[in-house]
Amino acid sequence: MNNEQAIMEQLDHLGQEIAVLTDSARSLRELRDDLSPRVNETVQALIVQLAELEADFRTEDLVSLIKNMLRSVRNLTWSLDQLKNLIDFMRTVEPLLKSAVPQTIFYLDQLERGGVFQVLSHLLVVLEKIADTYTPEDIEQISDGLVNLVGVAKKLTAPEALNLLDKMAEVPAKVDLSQAKAVGPFGMIFALGNPEVKQGMGVMLELTKGLAVLKNGTPETEDK
Repeated sequence: MNNEQAIMEQLDHLGQEIAVLTDSARSLRELRDDLSPRVNETVQALIVQLAELEADFRTEDLVSLIKNMLRSVRNLTWSLDQLKNLIDFMRTVEPLLKSAVPQTIFYLDQLERGGVFQVLSHLLVVLEKIADTYTPEDIEQISDGLVNLVGVAKKLTAPEALNLLDKMAEVPAKVDLSQAKAVGPFGMIFALGNPEVKQGMGVMLELTKGLAVLKNGTPETEDK
């Protein structure tokens, strides 16, 4: 009986294994049945695509491509090394970009709120009008003139020049032209008795001496 029981247990075990194999085979058969249409569709699509390339594809071109790749293995290796270095660089710079990009956006937003971009857009419009109105030769001449004007402006920023211009700017506010009357030679002689007229004449003489630079380039020195 013991032998018969052992045989029966082995048969049961074999039956279970056969059932498992049967289930696996059934699953594979179902998978095959499910994939067969998809595989057929893929193969047909691939055949259609290859048929479109048949007219342009040549075996010689493929062989030439493989030869060029084999000849350029060193260049390809160098390119891959450079790509690796670029990736390492991007990984290193990424934390900086994460902090710099928001700051840049904030700064550009501040410029936009301040109207800087609007001013630049109007400036571009002005430049377009200048380009439409003047020739390149005229613009070159204007640029040379602007350089000279900058030199003049630099001279006007000297403390003495700024002091003189500041005082001259106060003159119109102190002059009442409604009180101006016609003055003849005798009137001018009598006016010289006024201290302010005397000071004004002195200033005019000093300015007249300085005007000599308009002719000679440098003021002439008096003979001693």
